[in-house]
Amino acid sequence: MAETKRRALITGISGQDGYYLTRFLQERDYEVHGIVSCRAPGIGEAGERLYYADLADGSNLAQILDQSQPDEVYNLAAQSHVRLSFDLPQYTANVTGVGVLRMLDAIREFQQRAGKQVRFYQASSSEMFGKVVETPQSESTPFYPRSPYACAKVYAYWQTVNYRESYDMFAVNGILFNHESPRRGEAFVTRKISRAVARIKLGLQDKLSLGNIEAQRDWGFAGDFVEAMWLMLQQDVPEDYVVATGQVHSVRDFLDAAFGHVGLDWTDVVETDQNMFRPAEVDLLCGDATKATEKLNWQPKVSFAELARMMVDHDLELARQEAG
Repeated sequence: MAETKRRALITGISGQDGYYLTRFLQERDYEVHGIVSCRAPGIGEAGERLYYADLADGSNLAQILDQSQPDEVYNLAAQSHVRLSFDLPQYTANVTGVGVLRMLDAIREFQQRAGKQVRFYQASSSEMFGKVVETPQSESTPFYPRSPYACAKVYAYWQTVNYRESYDMFAVNGILFNHESPRRGEAFVTRKISRAVARIKLGLQDKLSLGNIEAQRDWGFAGDFVEAMWLMLQQDVPEDYVVATGQVHSVRDFLDAAFGHVGLDWTDVVETDQNMFRPAEVDLLCGDATKATEKLNWQPKVSFAELARMMVDHDLELARQEAG
């Protein structure tokens, strides 16, 4: 009899990380199932089976688990835009925070029904460190969240730990620092910049408005980071891990790299808009991924400069299509 494929269920499968994780798992012969919140169920572009659900509700999570019979669940779904979380704090808390509790409890009950263990990955965030108390930030660094999004992520983090310790579930937190790609949503600063670079280069746009360009982040490539997610669920013991490059760059640095790639000077076209600043800023995030390096044998492959060029090249092609 042929060996049954391992099955993975990914919430937020239509997002950036879901895109890269789906393909990563399929390369390892997984049968991939996904939850989407904004389109009809069916078959996705990579052949994954899709279900319709919303973590703000959760009433059909049990049914989806029964249908998909997953060995691994990757919870990537969230209201993940930090600035927007100040405008939609209750919605963000419901989806990004309590939504994780809904999923954890649905998995706990499914395990009892199905008599099988499910390994659960929770997408935690470097934003939980917020107003950092030490640099770099590791698994032992205290949290100091500075946005409704970050507060919701802290709640979800501790619920994941709680279910692991209370119900002997294989549940882990991946505390991922900023990770970008050509699939990044256009509301996020790196993609906003790469799109503007391409459009300005081709004469489709004149100016770019940004908030705090002095903010410093630890930026990596999403395609590298999804490997760490998977590795966490292949361990004998469930533990939490920081995933980061350990290198810090400012938004200003990203502007230099992105505009420089096409021979433009960003100071000629970038404007600062005070309305784009957060009510509480996070000035510096830098991760210490020593544990992931040593225990998971993981390390990032794509450099900051390569990431910026990759994103600009992708958006140049989109801009050419737009220009006709």
